[in-house]
Amino acid sequence: MIASIRGTVQQTGDNWVVMELGGMGIKVSVPVPLAARARTGQALALFTHLQVREDALALFGFETPDQLAFFELLLSVSGIGPKVALSLLSHFSADALRQAVGGGRPERLSGIPGVGKKTAEKIIFHLKDKLAAEAGAGAPGWSETDTEVIAALTSLGYSIVEAQTALQRIPADAPTDAESRLRIALQGLGR
Repeated sequence: MIASIRGTVQQTGDNWVVMELGGMGIKVSVPVPLAARARTGQALALFTHLQVREDALALFGFETPDQLAFFELLLSVSGIGPKVALSLLSHFSADALRQAVGGGRPERLSGIPGVGKKTAEKIIFHLKDKLAAEAGAGAPGWSETDTEVIAALTSLGYSIVEAQTALQRIPADAPTDAESRLRIALQGLGR
């Protein structure tokens, strides 16, 4: 799985960039604000989600692990595909989406391309409890290293809640580098 990429912007579009990586140009779908800011020749690092389908491979990129985690959380809702999830993250920050879902405000989400009233209500219904569990787990208090580990675990298919629970089980005297913490978290999840 491709968890992140770092390269130079070759080309940009409305909601995508082509990044040069070792002589290859890789097209990555990104939120509209990021595509608008990206400039040809600019160095860019993205946290990514690879979607593998029978007829295509699609790579979605985000500036922060939090955006990526919310994108993957949106994909967990039945009927929400990557285009709709990307559209939501193009119009709202992850925090604004959390507030809309937590506050039970479907009117904030409806009207976005691909999101009508019923879809907005479905998103809120399915994510409200998950976001409440995430908030209860103390997600805002994670270190930058732990945020990287959470991003790596979610890119491997674990839910945010599973990733955070695995991190909470890491002993206090464990190493502080991301690779060691990821290895320990994976061992905990394997039990």
